[in-house]
Amino acid sequence: MKDLDKLFGTMVFNDAAMEAYLPRETYRKLKMTIDEGQPLDTALADSVAEGMKRWATERGATHYTHWFQPQTGVTAEKHDSFLSSAPGGAAILSFSGKALIKGESDASSFPSGGLRATFEARGYTAWDPTSYAFLKDDTLCIPTAFCSYGGEALDKKTPLLRSMRALEKQAKRILALFGNPARRVFATAGAEQEYFLIDRKDYLRRQDLLYTGRTLFGAMPPKGQELDDFYYGAIDAQVSEYMKDLNRELWQMGILAKTEHNEAAPAQHELAPMFSSANVACDQNQLMMELMTKVAKRHGLACLLHEKPFQGVNGSGKHVNWSIATDEGVNLLDPGSTPSANAQFLLFFCAVIRAVDEYQELLRISASSCGNDQRLGAGEAPPTIISVYVGEELEMILKAVESGTHYDETENSVLRIGVDTLPPIPKDSTDRNRTSTFAFTGNRFEFRMPGSSASIADPCVALNTIVADSLEAFADELERAEDLTKALQELLRRTIREHSRVIFNGNGYDPQWHAEARDRGLPALHSTADAVPHLLDEKIVRVMARQGIYTRTELNANCRILLDAYRKRLRIEARTMLDMVRRELLPAALRAQRKLAETVTAKAAALPEADRGPESRLLAAIAEKTAEIYAAADALELRLDAAGEAADFHDRVLPAMAALRKPADALERLLPADAWPFPTYGELLYGSSSS
Repeated sequence: MKDLDKLFGTMVFNDAAMEAYLPRETYRKLKMTIDEGQPLDTALADSVAEGMKRWATERGATHYTHWFQPQTGVTAEKHDSFLSSAPGGAAILSFSGKALIKGESDASSFPSGGLRATFEARGYTAWDPTSYAFLKDDTLCIPTAFCSYGGEALDKKTPLLRSMRALEKQAKRILALFGNPARRVFATAGAEQEYFLIDRKDYLRRQDLLYTGRTLFGAMPPKGQELDDFYYGAIDAQVSEYMKDLNRELWQMGILAKTEHNEAAPAQHELAPMFSSANVACDQNQLMMELMTKVAKRHGLACLLHEKPFQGVNGSGKHVNWSIATDEGVNLLDPGSTPSANAQFLLFFCAVIRAVDEYQELLRISASSCGNDQRLGAGEAPPTIISVYVGEELEMILKAVESGTHYDETENSVLRIGVDTLPPIPKDSTDRNRTSTFAFTGNRFEFRMPGSSASIADPCVALNTIVADSLEAFADELERAEDLTKALQELLRRTIREHSRVIFNGNGYDPQWHAEARDRGLPALHSTADAVPHLLDEKIVRVMARQGIYTRTELNANCRILLDAYRKRLRIEARTMLDMVRRELLPAALRAQRKLAETVTAKAAALPEADRGPESRLLAAIAEKTAEIYAAADALELRLDAAGEAADFHDRVLPAMAALRKPADALERLLPADAWPFPTYGELLYGSSSS
């Protein structure tokens, strides 16, 4: 790919484009808004809008849209053309500052959790100048927040921006105590995106994939992922072409897609970008998921972003790498070469430990969905128990701080491999722990629990908010201290002593950890139905209100939205199962039985003395599984009709779905290949996209 550096960001109204298309004074003031967090001067809006319109139309844009992220978890857009009427029946291109800053949408058709009635339709979109506008399909997309007529948040961006403001405010107080004032402080994020690629023709033949994103039936093929031969393996030619095309699209959008490789399961892959501010990272990840799906179609593939598209092989997560940085490029979670002597780092680090321990339920909720429930705790993903991995060296440092003893800083040792020709390799101070839900990985925390289809806004909001709360408590205490050094030492000791229960460096997959976590008093919220009601716990309501993120009313609405989505998705899955069983699977089973019965009859007529036992036993086995499927389908329908609350779906509908799947998957192994009505796991996982 030629001139890669010139390609990057060409579809984004970024700093270079703003400088080229805006008047000098407009550009200067807009930069101050973006770089320094100063309030937007609305008098600039017309000038910015004119420059943005010229840039977009020169590149073929005909429409503009306020691009926002409602509580559906995906993006939304309503397109308006730049054309306006002119005297004499002519048309002109126009885009006003008012149209840039504010838009109006029908809010009644988006999830609101009771914040809005159907007849209360007015919703507003408000331009977010801190996230660059971009071009997509000849449309200028303007990232915006989305709120109700009463100002309540109806989207993912508004609370994210609120939480970033809260984190910045409290982090600045801490930095001031250390004599390190900062102009800006912000959360950073980078999301490692896992996904599956399968043949699109097979995808279109499976109702379950079309309607739910995952397979509801399917027996494992003879080979799964047990040989570990797909992970980091050579990338298939068709997939490689897809990745090249996707990278080009992402790079044009200013998304620094950096790392790509085959993942653990057949047909599974990963794409990881460079980190950026959490707000921009969230916008870019939403755009990335859209482009992944769109580009796959061009290559005859289907991109599956569901957390568990195939039972029996690894599901897909979205590891959110989170940290705190200043506008001068200082990472506040970088321990430096001597972390035990880095008091500022230790204070920020302990603030995170305290936050995670105090608000474990909130972090669990931020990664909750019925799709992610299929993946978590299955020996392939972190357990549903929140714990923090800090590594051996940092754990020893924390213990030394707690006990008040001196810690001798260990020098970075050299990793000795035993091959003389290889250069010395510096050894990291910590290993990596892929079984941890929340792992420190050198200069950031990796939250491994979120699912692959999720918006990263929710975990970022949770982390920003609870860490801001810890920093506020620390700043309140230290600002009152007469002896800052003494007060800091006591604060660190107390924090480590009171919150070390959440630190765990061991194997999170080990069943013994669950018992140990229970003894430590760590909650185990195994499902979305268990976790989401805790959003209304008084401590969560208080911290959200105190940091200015959500009101109690908004939290009530969010709780309803999450539980409603859980119920609806499981209802769709159950209905899809019943439809596939009754319209495809059972007719196939009956046809197979008829053929076998005809074979047995024909064999008896032609060869009366021949043994008809094999055919008869196979016929009986198919008939038995068919009868079980009939009964299980009827039982599922009864439970589905009776289900109301989220707990009903978890406790009654999900087990009934599993009970229906069991004989169906067994039947697949009995029927001839040409009799099975759906593409099999072998075809899906080992088709052209994973060969």
